Amino acid sequence: MNPKEILGGKKMQATKMRYIIGCMVTSLIASIAGSASAQSIEFFQTKPEAVVMMNALIADFEAEYPDIHVTQVQTPEPDTVLRSRIVRGNLPDLIALGGDRTFADLAEAGVLMELSDTPLLDSIQPTYLEMLNDLHGEDGQYGIPYTANANTVLYNTEIFAENGWSVPTTWTEFIALAEDAKSKGVTPLYLTFLDQWTTMIPFNAIAANIQPAGFIAARRAGDSTFASAYASLPEKMSALLTYGQNDIFGRSYDDGNRAMAQGEAAMLLQGPWAIPAIRSFNPNAPMGTFAFPVTDDANANKLVSGVDTVLAISRQTPNVKAARSFIEFLLRPENAVRFIDDQKQFSAIEGVIQKDPIFSSLIPFFEQGRITSFPDHYFPAGMQVDTLVQEFLLDPVGVDLLARLDKEWDLVAAR
Repeated sequence: MNPKEILGGKKMQATKMRYIIGCMVTSLIASIAGSASAQSIEFFQTKPEAVVMMNALIADFEAEYPDIHVTQVQTPEPDTVLRSRIVRGNLPDLIALGGDRTFADLAEAGVLMELSDTPLLDSIQPTYLEMLNDLHGEDGQYGIPYTANANTVLYNTEIFAENGWSVPTTWTEFIALAEDAKSKGVTPLYLTFLDQWTTMIPFNAIAANIQPAGFIAARRAGDSTFASAYASLPEKMSALLTYGQNDIFGRSYDDGNRAMAQGEAAMLLQGPWAIPAIRSFNPNAPMGTFAFPVTDDANANKLVSGVDTVLAISRQTPNVKAARSFIEFLLRPENAVRFIDDQKQFSAIEGVIQKDPIFSSLIPFFEQGRITSFPDHYFPAGMQVDTLVQEFLLDPVGVDLLARLDKEWDLVAAR
């Protein structure tokens, strides 16, 4: 190749390079200009199992609202992260969290936007709005109930059918079924008490069905005690230990899901949120659900159900309109159905019904209003009730659970 050809080639390469750089600069300028007009909101949500579905909903939302970008954030120990971010004064624009003590603390701290004057609440079932109001005790509405969950008993429908068992509706029937299973060499219950939080499934079911009306208010006023209101709880809790598999304190939530998928037990004390996890091990796992029957009055037993996901907006966010637009999108019935079908939950939106046959035995509880909320959601933050319950179950004779609950309530309330 002669020098002129080389020089010509270099000139051509230089021209191409200038063209490429020019395109990059033009693209960068356009990107900057576009981002200046677009709104970006941080959407912090506390459920790791909901990340994939939320990403799908976000993608559809951004396709419809190209000027709004939603960044989903999900971290380990989300409640701790939220509390620390309150201290730092940089709460996320939009938050999806459980209807529990953390939400109540955020509402009481005055960091959430009051939403009573918005149409976002128009389609929400009043029962769940009342639950949130009772939880934080503040005037106004600081969150929008999106989904509800339930404490249930998951059961293997094939094992039940093979043994001619019907769904128990009273405590006596429940214990009789467990005894029959045990006598036939079938593990009645798969207990996963390595994870402290799983002990709260039976605790809340029993406590909610035996505590007298107005107990929480009476306990706050010093007019009642756990020892008097929960007298039958320790006996019922400890009775469950008789029907578990070996090493119940060495088995975790994941172990229980895998065991149910493989038909290793007749029943698992869990909520519907475990169903997708169980089916990840065995898509054809034969399952049904029923409400934990705590008393011997079948018509008086209630399903423990609470707000599982609350949508709340930071009072500090400059992106109120964008946050509300995303909430409006999530509240659309077609999107609410997508979410509850994926997460195996119930909707707090009027007219949005969970139609999966696996929940057929629970529907009457919703229809008849035989619903009660999670008692521990109303206990003072810092009681660490799951630790107390686990320690009791490890030593039912040596640990006075009710006395310890009373003591911890008083200590935390006095701080």
